[in-house]
Amino acid sequence: MGMSSLKLLKYVLFFFNLLFWICGCCILGFGIYLLIHNNFGVLFHNLPSLTLGNVFVIVGSIIMVVAFLGCMGSIKENKCLLMSFFILLLIILLAEVILAILLFVYEQKLNEYVAKGLTDSIHRYHSDNSTKAAWDSIQSFLQCCGINGTSDWTSGPPASCPSDPNVEGCYAKARLWFHSNFLYIGIITICVCVIEVLGMSFALTLNCQIDKTSQSIGL
Repeated sequence: MGMSSLKLLKYVLFFFNLLFWICGCCILGFGIYLLIHNNFGVLFHNLPSLTLGNVFVIVGSIIMVVAFLGCMGSIKENKCLLMSFFILLLIILLAEVILAILLFVYEQKLNEYVAKGLTDSIHRYHSDNSTKAAWDSIQSFLQCCGINGTSDWTSGPPASCPSDPNVEGCYAKARLWFHSNFLYIGIITICVCVIEVLGMSFALTLNCQIDKTSQSIGL
């Protein structure tokens, strides 16, 4: 691989990571916006930190850190940063694979846990403002009511529920949406994994080429 190929690979990796760094900034900013306004509240009181804002902040921060290492490592031809970028991407890829396996193996238990958590949160609707905000946001956004339908609200459905008495429950509607879009979710997941593998390959190739270039000029 000549110097021109090395430069091409370096700039491809740089712009690839710059794009992801910008995406990470947008995700982080949106997460901070959600945390400040707190429109979605807390749905699962056993996991009070599991809010939409926190998830976006964590994901955005991880993307920004990894992309920053990739940008600086490629443009500066820094082997340490490139290997850090490679190792972080490898850890993220392995974590995604393990998470997918765990979700597949424990799908039934997860469904039971989510259903129980949602039932507990419905009982807190009138006593906890954060739970009320979460349910109102979900029901308004998804145009659903309760977990399985209006019957979940023993004292009558709240104003955020649609007026249709045969409206679907939020949990049932979310599961139906997931199953009907499973193919697209799978394609997106595979694309993300392919991008991660390509990023790792580019980083490793550039790292090896830096070694060869250094040896050829006697450094």
